[in-house]
Amino acid sequence: MAARRLRGMPAEVMTKTVHPMPPDIDESAGPVFREAMAQVASAVHLVTTTTEAGRFGLTATAFSSVSDAPPTVLVCVARTSRTLASILESGIFCVNTLAADDVELAEIFASRRGILGEERFATRRWAGLATGAPVLETALAAFDCRLVATHDIASHRVLIGEVAALGGQGAGASLIYRRRRFESV
Repeated sequence: MAARRLRGMPAEVMTKTVHPMPPDIDESAGPVFREAMAQVASAVHLVTTTTEAGRFGLTATAFSSVSDAPPTVLVCVARTSRTLASILESGIFCVNTLAADDVELAEIFASRRGILGEERFATRRWAGLATGAPVLETALAAFDCRLVATHDIASHRVLIGEVAALGGQGAGASLIYRRRRFESV
């Protein structure tokens, strides 16, 4: 499929559908796959952005480095997410790695506490780095990114971000998600 230009984004930010969700997907594979993935420990992050409409964010575990030259990361976000729409509009995002004692914050940004929109950000202190995306002041690490590419894979969009600035405390126990619950390491 041909790549297409994102609305309001520079020409170099492209999206390409690599593997659309097939219409005849085997529904029985989903629960088995989810159970297997529940055994995989993943660090917990908040992905944040800002637009003229305000700040937006979500809890994510699908995050990885791509390259160190230039520093580049990826994060996977559900295509139905309001935060995704805001990232596509702004062209910026920050991945904030949570500390072990940030369980409540992870729950809030996962929409499990009934706190929505700007109210989510009132629960902690935030700053900004190069792009202006919200940076959690107590994050273990913060990757402040400019969106450079996206790829649709099944129900999610893979966001590729070039790191514009780094932040975070760099020390302390990490929050992970495993067996459908938060733990610390």
